[in-house]
Formats: sequence, structure tokens, C-alpha cells
Amino acid sequence: MTDTELYDVLVVGGGVAGLTASVFTARAGLTTVVVNDGESILRRNAHLENFPGFPAGVNSNLFTEMLEAQSTRNGADHLTGRVTAVRPAEADADDEVDGDDDARYVAELDETEDEETADDETTKLRAQYVVAASWSDVGYLDELDVDVRDAGSKRYVDEDGLGRTNVDGLYVAGRLSERYHQAIVSAGHGAEVAITLIHDSEIPYYHDWVAPEGYFSDRGREVPPGCEEISESERRVREQESMAAMQEYFAEPHPDRQRTHPSLVDDELGRLPDDE
Repeated sequence: MTDTELYDVLVVGGGVAGLTASVFTARAGLTTVVVNDGESILRRNAHLENFPGFPAGVNSNLFTEMLEAQSTRNGADHLTGRVTAVRPAEADADDEVDGDDDARYVAELDETEDEETADDETTKLRAQYVVAASWSDVGYLDELDVDVRDAGSKRYVDEDGLGRTNVDGLYVAGRLSERYHQAIVSAGHGAEVAITLIHDSEIPYYHDWVAPEGYFSDRGREVPPGCEEISESERRVREQESMAAMQEYFAEPHPDRQRTHPSLVDDELGRLPDDE
């Protein structure tokens, strides 16, 4: 049995780069799904520091969960599993395609760790755009003839500086594009790649900005695509909502056990033993 879902954007990888990319594509109105296999390596960090907005740092597990929640709030879907292959849509053998389906790519998703998924079931995701933000496997892109650079045990996908690869509609973000291994760099690059994708799509877009009421309109200008003007009362509502959310997030220490490299402990997730 094969289940097929159609999206505008498929993001492969639920780390900082992939999640940040999904925040922007979903907010711009592109239907977006993030597929994540396992956990982001960021969760091994004992305390995330040097990330703007957190003067004393932040728990890495909490930060990852906050970023995923922001992605979900903006409308992105999230699936757990491994993308085993991405191929051109015309090369897929499934002929049962809706007439409005203009997807370029079909991705096969292995959800074998999901107890509700039987062994004979395959999930296929159809998408117009793909953002590769995984680490460090790129084998699932082999059928697309994307330019890849081998560097010992690591493989990187070549791109134009803004995330575009040599394959139309395929983008790469974060460490897979050989960016520096820092959370803020991954976040910035994920956002940059997403905005590049948005500009390449048919979505009218100026930039993502919430402005005070009248900022554009009182100067005789239309509010640009992607921007929003809000009243003072609406600004206060959003401020109160954000304050309440942050207070809830930081009310208690994060309950998850600290991670380390899995080779150091007898735990597949690298979880350290609980303190006595």
C-alpha cells in the first residue's frame, strides 16, 4: 500500500537549518512538510550559547522544541522517518496523480519506526521544491544528478551561494552546503535559502515584516507582499501572547536527560545516566 501526500515544499532534515527554512516557507503560504530522522545533533550540546536573543544561553533541547513549535505554528507539517530517495516526478511509476498536481519531485519515506506503519506500507511525498538540510547522508539525492563534493567521510552538495543547486527546484541548507557548524549560522542559512526559494516561486514576496499601522499606508503605499500592518491594540495582544509563551517555556528546567556522543554511553540516543 502506498500513501501519497502533496506539498509545495519538502524539507529533509529537522535540525536548525531545516526547521528555520520551514518557518519561512510555511509563513509565506507554501505548504511545507519537514521530515526528520532521529534527533538533531544540537541536542548533544550541554548549553547553547552565542545565539542572539539568549544573553545567558538556552537549553539546547528546549531551543530545538521551541523552533519546531514555531514551524508548526506557521503551518508546517512534521513527519518522523528517513527519506530514502528523491526522484523526478515523471520518473515515478505511480500514475494515479491528481490533475492539479504539478510536483517536480517524489520522495519515498521510510517510517518503519512508527508502530502504526506496517512493513508493506510506503509513504510517498510529492513536492514542487525540496530543501536538503540533512547531515551527512546525500545518497537519497543520487537519482537527481546533483553536484556533490566528496571530502573524506563527508559529502557536501554544491550550491550557488543562496542555496540553489544545479538541479532546478532543489535547494540545500546548513552543514550539507559546507556552512560553519554553528547553530546561528545554520539558522541564518536556512532562512536565506527559504527566502531564495520563495522568490523563485510564484508567491508575491517583499520581505517578512510586521509593521505598525500606517507605516506604509499612511505614506500612500500599498503594504508589500509578505508584510503586515497591525494596530497598537493588536501589537499589545501579540506582545502579551509572546510573553506568556516564553514564561511557560522557561518555567521549569527541561526534563530530558543530557545527550553525549552515542559511542560514549550504552544508549542509542547518547543519553547520560540520571544524576543520583
